[in-house]
Amino acid sequence: MNRMNRAAALFAALLLTLSLSACAAGKDPGSSSAGASSAPESTESSAPETEAPSLSTEAAESSYSPEPTPALPAPPALADAAIMHELEFGGVYAGMTIDDFNALGFTYGDSVTVTFSNGYILEDLPYYNGYYTVTGRPLLVAYPGYPYIKVCINNGDDLWKVAGLDESMTVTVRLREAGRYTDIQDARDIHYRDDRDEFPSDEVFANFRAVSVSGLAENVLYRSASPCDNQHQRAPYVDALCRSAGIAYILNLADTSEKIAGYIAKDDFASPYFLSLYESGKVDPIGLNMNYGSAEFRAKLTAGLRKMAGENGPYLVHCTEGKDRTGFVCLLLEALCGASYEKIVGDYMITYDNYYQITKEEVLLGAPLTALSAYYGLESAEGVRYRVIVENVLDPMVQSLAQGDPDFRTADLAAYAKTFLREGGMSDEEIRVLVGRLAAGTESTLPATEAAP
Repeated sequence: MNRMNRAAALFAALLLTLSLSACAAGKDPGSSSAGASSAPESTESSAPETEAPSLSTEAAESSYSPEPTPALPAPPALADAAIMHELEFGGVYAGMTIDDFNALGFTYGDSVTVTFSNGYILEDLPYYNGYYTVTGRPLLVAYPGYPYIKVCINNGDDLWKVAGLDESMTVTVRLREAGRYTDIQDARDIHYRDDRDEFPSDEVFANFRAVSVSGLAENVLYRSASPCDNQHQRAPYVDALCRSAGIAYILNLADTSEKIAGYIAKDDFASPYFLSLYESGKVDPIGLNMNYGSAEFRAKLTAGLRKMAGENGPYLVHCTEGKDRTGFVCLLLEALCGASYEKIVGDYMITYDNYYQITKEEVLLGAPLTALSAYYGLESAEGVRYRVIVENVLDPMVQSLAQGDPDFRTADLAAYAKTFLREGGMSDEEIRVLVGRLAAGTESTLPATEAAP
């Protein structure tokens, strides 16, 4: 069939369809729709219906009826999930595991909207598998080892209290924009392994070391991962290193007595040296969160340091990983004893070398470099991740200690450290005793068995 005949056949089929539709409606196919003026009748006679041409098979095949457009899948959403108060750091667990949440279609780097049933809404939250926002900014986080996804303020106030939540309420999480923060997720996605064989030494694996900065006495203050919480398989290694170093007193920043009892009851507990210190009253579990700018944090820490000053060293300060809470306490004590900003940075960043092999000399290439450089305004490829950690994790801690001083890198950090402790409730004499326990070239006159005044 040539093109002209095909077109004629299609046109005839169209007329037939119109005619049949009009007849079914009781109308003359030439009449107009209701409410419109009638068109004049044709002067030509209409052909009988029986004479209307029928569509051939070829013509029928050529009349295309498009398939209906499939509905787009609904964007990922978690609706009306139960919520729980996460007490250690302060935040909100949504009642869904990380794997189940990701199975809904969410991806690290997405932007989400979080709505609580009391009407509290957080717009444009990044969804990360680590704490990659700047201090004080909220995020949705799926940190490895967490039982559920968590909404929180990074190193800030307890979102549960800020949002006025209680356990009768629910949370809904909806996708706002897929992949909005993928570049940052990819560039800062740093996680360590819990396999001893992948680390060069027990000390590196356990993140265990003497704090060695100007002003501190040699081998008097140590820092590490936890010697009792074995979730990262490091506790037995820390325990053995504590014994070798002769640790006499432990300031446990992460735990409470109830949590420690839980660790001891587990089948994998293998920290006899820690247990001997704990049963002798030489471990003080103070259960700090990470809101280092809060009055509660300051008061708890000051009380712990006052108690530590009444004991003989060497001392171990630890949290779970020996990274952030331990990092703040160590920088406070380093500053108190006269260490410079540069020395504080150097000690803190050893942890990132131990866990993640992030150093000043590292040269980052490709997409991670592009993403980090663009986001943080960095120009050099050398030490990019190192600088990102210092500027976005450590510097906010130091500046908080320095009460927001914009010149915190060159400020008198020892004076600010004393102010921090005074505001937490320590007297000048108690501060002097603490410095005497830690600082090089000083002697404390306080007997080890006597409580600080």
